[in-house]
Amino acid sequence: MNVIPRDQHCVSRKDISPGALKVMARLRDKEHQAYLVGGAVRDLLLGGHPKDFDIATDATPEEVHALFGNSRIIGRRFRIVHVRFGREVIEVTTFRGHHDDTEATTGAKRSSRGLLLRDNVFGTLEEDAVRRDLTVNALYYDSGSFEVFDQVGGLDDLEARQVRVIGDPATRYREDPVRMLRCLRFAAKLGFNVEKSSGAAIPRLAALLDDIPPARLFDEFGKLFLTGNAQATLRLLREYRCFEHLFPDSARLADSDGFYDRLLDAAMGNTDQRIRQEKPVTPAFILAAVLWPAVCERRQQLENQGEKPVPAMHGAGQEIVAQACQRIAIPRRFSMPMREIWEMQLRLPRTEGKRAIELMSKRRFRAAYDFLLLREQAGEDCSGLGAIWTRLQEEHGPIEIVDSPDDRRPPRRRRRGGRRRPAPPA
Repeated sequence: MNVIPRDQHCVSRKDISPGALKVMARLRDKEHQAYLVGGAVRDLLLGGHPKDFDIATDATPEEVHALFGNSRIIGRRFRIVHVRFGREVIEVTTFRGHHDDTEATTGAKRSSRGLLLRDNVFGTLEEDAVRRDLTVNALYYDSGSFEVFDQVGGLDDLEARQVRVIGDPATRYREDPVRMLRCLRFAAKLGFNVEKSSGAAIPRLAALLDDIPPARLFDEFGKLFLTGNAQATLRLLREYRCFEHLFPDSARLADSDGFYDRLLDAAMGNTDQRIRQEKPVTPAFILAAVLWPAVCERRQQLENQGEKPVPAMHGAGQEIVAQACQRIAIPRRFSMPMREIWEMQLRLPRTEGKRAIELMSKRRFRAAYDFLLLREQAGEDCSGLGAIWTRLQEEHGPIEIVDSPDDRRPPRRRRRGGRRRPAPPA
């Protein structure tokens, strides 16, 4: 274990959340070890200002929960404790340990392909560091002694500006294929290179992502594309052949058609720009862009079979969303706006009279207009529609938004067979 004293690093208590400092202090007062760990230590060492602070300790989840009335235990695959201070949540994890596949009662469980289904084996600080995914995320800070602890060479990798998986990459990816996505996501976020052996195993094992539950992949989608580094992340996902296991049809079409390649790149760049400008972003818009190549292909197939443009677009959107949800569980609150954005592209050429004003009053018009600009930015000839709609909005000014039927919440229905509340006494 490499121990770096206070005068040899730049981490300062003043840059750490008071809530995190309170958690560590109380755990130490009860004779437990407690360290700031992970991204917060990494970012502090890089001169950044982390928003999230995670704590690692030798106390079990039950012991942590007993010390903090403002806490709760969550998770099954990895049991952790959330300690809440107002709107801030401090995540506390117990040191992970090594586990033996022959031990049936250790709290660990693997699938037949090596995927970790449950990992609640507790251990020491040294074991915990080796069990983490990336070296740059396995640095520990002791707010009592002001020391930084490095078990796996994370400081060297920070200096070399590279992301490296701890241990044998193939083994670690088989344990949890999402580590491949995390490796690429952090490389994009930090502007680091992917260490050679860590990167070489990703294309060979990317198909393991097919085994990840769709709900978990949707959570990862948000981390990949809605945190301000979408453009760089997409390029790495495509380079390391992971994108094709998330969105296979769109990946295939983007590889063969320059327009779709530019469209995806522009969508990610625009999303990153909005985040930098502190403007709202939604998964619906970026998913609409990601799936647009597949929607266009299917729509053309339906039109070739004799469908009219509007029903063809409707049918294509319905099919592509259903297919995508088999890999990534897209909630309906995002899939419905996506389909509205796509279908409105066929209505945007109607720029005359009352139809134009009516279209501008639709809730999804602005998103559909932005999507039109995105298509033009990627090089599609839309006959100058973007400029026309820009002028129309300037001429008419703000227009009252009218909800479509799909935006209205349906009335609640009484469940059959339910017990009725007794009538009040007369």
